[in-house]
Amino acid sequence: MSTEIRVPTLGESVTEATVATWFKKPGDAVAVDEMLCELETDKVTVEVPSPAAGKLDEIVAKEGETVGVDALLGVIADAGHAGSSTEVKERPSASKPDAAERVNANGEDATSAPGASSSSDGDGDKGKAKPAPKSGGGSGQSVDVMVPTLGESVTEATVSTWFKKVGDSVAQDEMLCELETDKVSVEVPAPTSGVLKEILKNEGETVEAGGKLAVMTSGGESQAQAADEATPKPSQTDAEPVKSDTQGSDKDNEDAPSARKLMAENNLSRDAVTGTGKDGRIMKEDVQKALSDPKPQAKAEAPAQPPAPRAPVAAEDAGREERVKMTRLRQTIARRLKDAQNTAAMLTTYNEVDMSATMDLRKEYKELFEKKHGVKLGFMSFFTKACTHALKEVPEVNAEIDGTDVVYKNFVHMGIAVGTPTGLVVPVVRDADRMSFAEIEKKINELGARARDGKLSMADMQGGTFTISNGGVYGSLMSSPILNPPQSGILGMHKIQERPVAIGGQVVIRPMMYLALSYDHRVVDGKGAVTFLVRVKEALEDPRRLLMDL
Repeated sequence: MSTEIRVPTLGESVTEATVATWFKKPGDAVAVDEMLCELETDKVTVEVPSPAAGKLDEIVAKEGETVGVDALLGVIADAGHAGSSTEVKERPSASKPDAAERVNANGEDATSAPGASSSSDGDGDKGKAKPAPKSGGGSGQSVDVMVPTLGESVTEATVSTWFKKVGDSVAQDEMLCELETDKVSVEVPAPTSGVLKEILKNEGETVEAGGKLAVMTSGGESQAQAADEATPKPSQTDAEPVKSDTQGSDKDNEDAPSARKLMAENNLSRDAVTGTGKDGRIMKEDVQKALSDPKPQAKAEAPAQPPAPRAPVAAEDAGREERVKMTRLRQTIARRLKDAQNTAAMLTTYNEVDMSATMDLRKEYKELFEKKHGVKLGFMSFFTKACTHALKEVPEVNAEIDGTDVVYKNFVHMGIAVGTPTGLVVPVVRDADRMSFAEIEKKINELGARARDGKLSMADMQGGTFTISNGGVYGSLMSSPILNPPQSGILGMHKIQERPVAIGGQVVIRPMMYLALSYDHRVVDGKGAVTFLVRVKEALEDPRRLLMDL
């Protein structure tokens, strides 16, 4: 019995891909959802997981070949059928690089050595039956624990906590460890029931998407047996980097095939391209970005700016300091905020809004609103609605720069900045311009709770087109928010404070709030920024305008 490995759906308008990397070779044992290969399209990189457990029987589409949607990539043989005559005949044609495995312990070619075909149909094992003893004899099959897909644009994570140690018995889907990315924490469940045989990545180490975290043995192995089998593993894992270094001495062999082709067509040096793929691999989009850069060579040769040295510390103070390593999330926040300042022509414009009408409307209907919709009526829905209306009139605030193009978004995915114990995150309310007050409040409450509990997924924080940051909940009276790249605008809300204002020739006390719009002056002109803030102010001072779409 066999299972076909086919090209998954690649996305809207994408009909073909290039096979970039095979992580397994014919004869290797694979677990369900274990990463088999990586496909590269003209937009993204797609990982192909194993649809079934068994042994990789045949690779049909080799690295560098172009495949269409639903095309056959390979075949997985069921564990009970592995080693069949069909499997042995087909495998050599799909696995030329494995010729070295045909050499036996005495240095002889296994195809000519006496007894070489004793476990096959006479055509020779070609060395592919070697993995079988690993899971044979009833001792349990080895199953790799892999780093799960971390999300769009996220390529690595840090091992935060191991909940199990070597020798522990685990149930399927029981949490083994927790990974920390630059956006969220990811829990890694056990792919099968069994025993944790070996931990390859310890706490604090960095792992890449699709990398191997640990090895388990499925079935009824004892803890002592699992620990014994784990003993020789370090020498094997130590040898792996040496092999990869030898193979990776030629960097071009690691780059995506389409990237190499594009560089050759444009006579572009590899040194002029910065790779963003695994282990610095150059992807097609990296080459396209380098080609669109007017001075790619100068950019590549620009020396990195070292961090400013720390000022000397007095001896009597040294013992009273505490040094704590920055979390990956905090490092990313620091990097992204600094990049925003260095890249965008950021400017902030201010206004103030009289919150009387909004507060009166909220006070009048909040009990009825909660009774009907099951959620409290807050200020965020008013601000979200006001911003979506203003963005329709000033679309450049909802746009972003892509090279020499400006991309205008005909939708609003509203980012809502949320402070958590581990740092600032920005979950996204998708299609906020199509939602009602109740739908917005429910979604914000849901995302806020998940953010505080550390349960946000990558999808929850992707695709935002504009952001609202409410520093007023912490008592901030005035601030200049920093852009959330690649967005071109962010609105800062502040504390509502009663202040004397002149209205109709009289001084009255009103609940006032300062508003701040930070924007990218490369896209948004001053007129557009001021117009946006005025429209938000008008909508909040007369909420009926939201109902009338004014």
